[in-house]
Amino acid sequence: MKSKIRWGIVGPGKIAKEFADDLMQVVDAELTAVGSRNMDRAIAFANVYKTPHIFDDYDHLFACPDVDVIYIATPHTFHKDLAIRAMKAGKHVLCEKPLGINVTEVKEMIAAASENKVFLMEALWSRFNPTIQKVKGITESGALGELRYINADFAFYALDKPKESRLLNLDLAGGSILDIGIYPVFLSYLLLGMPKRIEAISNFNDDGTEIQTSVIFQYENAQAILHSSLANESRMSAEISGTKGSIALDPRFHETQGYHLKAANEIRHYELPTNGKGYTYEIIEVNNCIKENKTESTLWSHKNSLELIILLDTIRQKTGVSFPFEN
Repeated sequence: MKSKIRWGIVGPGKIAKEFADDLMQVVDAELTAVGSRNMDRAIAFANVYKTPHIFDDYDHLFACPDVDVIYIATPHTFHKDLAIRAMKAGKHVLCEKPLGINVTEVKEMIAAASENKVFLMEALWSRFNPTIQKVKGITESGALGELRYINADFAFYALDKPKESRLLNLDLAGGSILDIGIYPVFLSYLLLGMPKRIEAISNFNDDGTEIQTSVIFQYENAQAILHSSLANESRMSAEISGTKGSIALDPRFHETQGYHLKAANEIRHYELPTNGKGYTYEIIEVNNCIKENKTESTLWSHKNSLELIILLDTIRQKTGVSFPFEN
């Protein structure tokens, strides 16, 4: 393999453009291919990033010898199929979150990675954010004492979007839980692990799409109160509290640029600005893992993705959220 990791992108939408912008800042990465079902969109994307290979057939992209790893940035419902097809073609895969719609899909994807001996990771970019990495280290050091409470909120108004949009369309696994609720759930899981008990309640729109969900995770000696919504705006804040101090992540917490630390009756602010939008860190992780012939990351492993989707599945079961293709 060449010194630079060669990337192909599937689904050249808004997130893919932000990802590509950051990829250009990673010295050992290059964007060599883009694929879309709409050739005009693929060409427009390729023109911006000077991408040499352009495809309107995903399997042709997966077969391209000038691509090492595929970044999948399509709506949720296409993740499993595209990832498995890419892995069967021998490509490594970074797949947007959630890795799959449910635990069955995630297990199939992990099995495909194992069978084809390729790298697979869920693109949970917040795990690699410098502030979140720092905060995890602080909590593990005991500087906050015993963790007792996490509060995380992710909401923005989206009810003015077309019913066919990926956020609201049930056939595309629309709703707040999988798209943005995953971030508060991830934060609690990262810092406190798997809860002993889960309580959750949701609100729905007239089409039956879940648009607002509140969750309580009960741990042995701690609780997490988590919220996601497409029906209102919020600061998208997060607080982590222990017996000796607390941390407030600067909003928006999933792409935070710093934090306030309260300890010993003193509050201090620390800035940890990201390089670019913040996707650079997960790109670097993928590149390093591929160069080291790893099939998964130790920072965000297959087990982590599996446990995260188990939590999301449980929340959906508690609130009665299901999609037509699951029945």
